[in-house]
Amino acid sequence: MAVSAFNSISNGQYHGNRILKPVRTRRVFVQTETGCVLGLELDRNDNAHSVKRRMQIALNVPTDESSLTFGDLTLNNDLSAIRNDSPLLLTRNAMHRSSSTPCLSPAWKNLQPRDGSGLVEILGCSTHSSGTTELVKDIMDAIKNGVDPIPISSGLGGAYFFRNIKGENVAIVKPTDEEPFAPNNPKGFVGKALGQPGLKRSVRVGETGFREVAAYLLDYDHFANVPSTVLVKVTHSIFNVNDGVNRNKLQDKKVVSKIASLQQFIPHDFDAGDHGTSSFPVDAIHRIGILDIRIFNTDRHAGNLLVRKLGGVGGFSQFELIPIDHGLCLPESLEDPYFEWIHWPQASIPFSEDELEYIKNINPIRDSDMLRAELPMIREACLRVLVLCSIFLKEAAAFGLYLAEIGEMMSREFHALEEEPSELELVCIEAKELVMEINMPFFEADERDDEFQFDIDCKEAEVNFIPNTTRDLPAKALIRHWSETMNNLNFLAEVDEDIEASEIQVDEGPVRARNAGSHEEDWFHTASRLSLSLKRINNSGPKGFHYHGQKPERTHTMDYSSRMRRSANEQLLTSTSFVKFADMNEEEWNLFIVKFKKLLCPAFANRRSRTILERQRLGTSCQF
Repeated sequence: MAVSAFNSISNGQYHGNRILKPVRTRRVFVQTETGCVLGLELDRNDNAHSVKRRMQIALNVPTDESSLTFGDLTLNNDLSAIRNDSPLLLTRNAMHRSSSTPCLSPAWKNLQPRDGSGLVEILGCSTHSSGTTELVKDIMDAIKNGVDPIPISSGLGGAYFFRNIKGENVAIVKPTDEEPFAPNNPKGFVGKALGQPGLKRSVRVGETGFREVAAYLLDYDHFANVPSTVLVKVTHSIFNVNDGVNRNKLQDKKVVSKIASLQQFIPHDFDAGDHGTSSFPVDAIHRIGILDIRIFNTDRHAGNLLVRKLGGVGGFSQFELIPIDHGLCLPESLEDPYFEWIHWPQASIPFSEDELEYIKNINPIRDSDMLRAELPMIREACLRVLVLCSIFLKEAAAFGLYLAEIGEMMSREFHALEEEPSELELVCIEAKELVMEINMPFFEADERDDEFQFDIDCKEAEVNFIPNTTRDLPAKALIRHWSETMNNLNFLAEVDEDIEASEIQVDEGPVRARNAGSHEEDWFHTASRLSLSLKRINNSGPKGFHYHGQKPERTHTMDYSSRMRRSANEQLLTSTSFVKFADMNEEEWNLFIVKFKKLLCPAFANRRSRTILERQRLGTSCQF
């Protein structure tokens, strides 16, 4: 009863950050935008057209005017970049997708496993999955002996407890096509196809699974205690399949295959929302916070911090914290993160020497190369967010900032119902301005080639060129104009000229303050004069969002799954992107990082001065 998992990368050699052409037959898993999955054996003669043809024959899905994608790559013909076990996505082009029946898949009703797959197959060949292989064997034993998975009724997405032969929960599985907004979501949160903007605009529907795996892979030496996580293809009749037209659950359950994240279940006593946080270990909070900063976690709430009692001495219990639910990390652009721990007293205690050493040894370039090898479908923009946040963490810790201060610099503020860029985003905006000033001829020449993230079915991504008359606008009108045309790549380079033309008086800008070496200058307030605010978009929720059925009831299973506290799951709001990184080529990105690092010192000095003033105003009674 062997698990059909691959244990080496002999089918493809990895050098630097690229996969060279495989030399043997490869097995891939092709997923349609409605969730159908089929495993295919590819040889040297296969190309994108032959893969589409085989999908059409096997699953009876339309392939006319469709695209075969692999992360950022659109596979037009050559498949040499595809590694063994890779999940591919077959999507219909936007102009050929029906808005009235976006999830239609006639093959679902009659779909049976046709690819000879095992019950559970680990996708990828990570050396980190060796322990999970035994877990998968236990799950397969249980299923073959009649111990079926249990659906989890809480949360917004589909999730299932998989058990061992004793009936004990050993893993939690989350199919990618049952995420919020995905076509087969069992809770009624449907309306989009895989690959479209999801719960967070910069995290696409169907792509939270590999982010769960990425968080585990980045947790070197089990530093933050993330449970073992792998990407799998799993086949079972327990999974949910919706009728494509009515978006209702199919009553006649069939055995279907799905791509999903599989995470080891950790027995625990409660989550962080059920207990006073002051008794949690300082080092545990710091370690989880360090991971959250690195991966730009946009949804770290109390419900995804599990707590396990370890006993205690003298009547005082000791606790272990287990962070879960990392599907909304590593967005493609900076958003508003949420760090539950930001106001906990432990976050305002300095890092220990061991923690500082761990941070110092973080190598974002090595981390990016590792993720490209282990998760080749990950998008380059996600890796750039990882690099940026890792550098930010390293420089901030070396400067002497506390965890809470770092988190506050990454978080946005609201003033008069307007969302303002975070201090981190303001630094990025200025760094990008400096790069664009250097490369202005390049941008003017290639303006016609600008691409925007999530251009599928997104009217908001249309290009709005700035007329020359904007140079005569007053400052407030200019900021409003930018809010309406923030996708224009040229505008950031025009901000300084526009402000000068509008006769805005700034005594000392950030660059002059740095040259003077003064840390007394209020860098943040100077930069805030250039900050570009944008009102929240449509508080009723994202376009195309539908909810059908009753709200899930609270059950004991909520102890493990995401609770709808102050989180992305609760708010369902479209977030503004002030800074994007996907529009820069490699040369511009490298120059941006250089400028970014140079701008950090005055920003850190300003944050530290603000922290001191706040503590003086509050007094010592609030200290931990």
